[in-house]
Amino acid sequence: MIVLGIILLILGLLVASLKILVTIGAILIVVGLVLAILGGTGRAIGGRKHWY
Repeated sequence: MIVLGIILLILGLLVASLKILVTIGAILIVVGLVLAILGGTGRAIGGRKHWY
């Protein structure tokens, strides 16, 4: 999710007419980081201990 967010962020910055990609990319990066932090602490996310 973090990698997809970075790709969308870069594409949004390169193509000036697609500014929505910058917003979506930033949201995906934030959500991916939150899930990575919660998963790293051993906390169950969505009823699962591990995300593969």
